[in-house]
Formats: sequence, structure tokens, C-alpha cells
Amino acid sequence: MNDIAESPVSVTERAARRIATVLSKEPPGSMLRVAVNGGGCSGFQYAFDIAGDKADDDLVIERDGAVVLVDPVSLEFLAGSKIDFVDDLMGQSFKIDNPNATASCGCGTSFSV
Repeated sequence: MNDIAESPVSVTERAARRIATVLSKEPPGSMLRVAVNGGGCSGFQYAFDIAGDKADDDLVIERDGAVVLVDPVSLEFLAGSKIDFVDDLMGQSFKIDNPNATASCGCGTSFSV
């Protein structure tokens, strides 16, 4: 388990609550995997998947019943990022505040570095 304050990626309380709610409907031991993939309108895009197991080199972030995994390659793009959950007029979604992104698309799911 990584300390929230020392983790290279942080999860807000609001995001942790939503992740815990999502995971409660999945098989026991499920975790949320956050990754960065090539593609999207800005070059890279965020991916959110439910995972049943973790790799030995995954970053594991635990907060308020939520478990988030980030693989080492994605961590290079996500270092210093904050994962949040927003509920506004545009709908509900996870939002990543990524200080490494030099540009992002209007929907916030893809970015460039």
C-alpha cells in the first residue's frame, strides 16, 4: 500500500468514493486500472478498466475502500496527476488533472505531452 501523500498519483476523496461504489458491483478483489494508451485526438488517451489481479510492478493506490492500479509505462505519463470524479451538466466522469499534459481535447479523455 502506498501512502496517499507520497504516491506519484493521487486519488481524491470524491473519486475514491465513486471507485468503491463501482468496485462493490464487481467480483471481490476487483481493482480499477488506470492506463495511458496511444490514440485519441491529442495523441494519448486515458483508459479505465476493472482488473482482477495486479502485476508485481504496478503502483497500487488505496483510499477509502478503493484500489487503483497504474502500470509503470503509464506512470511515466501520469506522475504528479490527480484522479478526480466530476458530476456536472456534461455528465459524470473521472477526470485526470495531469501536469505532464501540454494539450488536451475538449472531452478531457485524450492529451499530448
